[in-house]
Amino acid sequence: MKVGLGGTFNVLHRGHRALLDRAFEIGDEVLVGITSDAMASRSRGHARPLDERRAALEGYLGTKPGKWAVVVIDRPDAYLDSMTDLGALIVSPETRSTAEDINKARAARGLEPVRLVEVPHVLADDFLPIAAHRVLAGEIDAEGRLLRPLVVNVGSLNPVKVRAVRNVLSELYDSLEVHGTEVRSRVPEQPRGEETRRGAMNRAAQAIGGADLGIGLEAGVFETPDGLYDVQYCAVLDRRGRYSIGHGMGFRYPTAVAERVRGGMTVGAAVRELYGKERDGRKDGAIGYLTQGVMDRTELAEQAVTAAMVPRIRKELYTDL
Repeated sequence: MKVGLGGTFNVLHRGHRALLDRAFEIGDEVLVGITSDAMASRSRGHARPLDERRAALEGYLGTKPGKWAVVVIDRPDAYLDSMTDLGALIVSPETRSTAEDINKARAARGLEPVRLVEVPHVLADDFLPIAAHRVLAGEIDAEGRLLRPLVVNVGSLNPVKVRAVRNVLSELYDSLEVHGTEVRSRVPEQPRGEETRRGAMNRAAQAIGGADLGIGLEAGVFETPDGLYDVQYCAVLDRRGRYSIGHGMGFRYPTAVAERVRGGMTVGAAVRELYGKERDGRKDGAIGYLTQGVMDRTELAEQAVTAAMVPRIRKELYTDL
């Protein structure tokens, strides 16, 4: 089957390679349209010369098995609106509408529509799509690696939460800025059930501002058949408005604590009344007391942050991100 795709290929980056790789996966012949200098200047403003762009493109195509050809195009539907042996078009989320217009033009000519195969964005380390203009601006390299620190705002001034975020993300990023910000969770002081997840999301949304990521942490109580459990949620929000959410382990509160919380007290107040220990989120917390120091509140929060980052660590597997 002959498969087509097109682009400016101003900088041949990992997103382009994903489109080309998909074309060779489904077709035995690949036709690639590369925009002329005139067309590129109309759509991109500044474009590298065609000879440079074409050389880089053909250099990569030369590593692929199967037949391929590169043609210079002056309009998006060049060749494609009249070809009779074209089986599929590879498109990105941005170019899908153009491909749909090409199918309409084919129908007007009495030709069968071609199958559209959409390839998801390939995301850079800041979870925005890799794009040539970003490479040329020096934000990222062609592989999507950030050429500046990842900036993260945490929706809390609590040093335990800020430290937990910094500890986890410093394992993932070489260059990182983490800032605590004062926000309102917009859920009750003692969240229950789904309020916990919502509180984490609210914190992330209020915190992000101009950062790459906003991160919210919220601990709440959950009723189960065998008792009242503490579960901490983490929500991570990027600039595309996409959330990834996770939670840490759940542990069951003693019956005396659970009874007081069911009666309207917060967990912190119940623990202080019963055991004379503070649970203000800035010390070892209830988990430190209940585990006799085996785990502290920072470690508990780190679990939730790690869980929420899983889709971002392996973003190539989570195509809904």
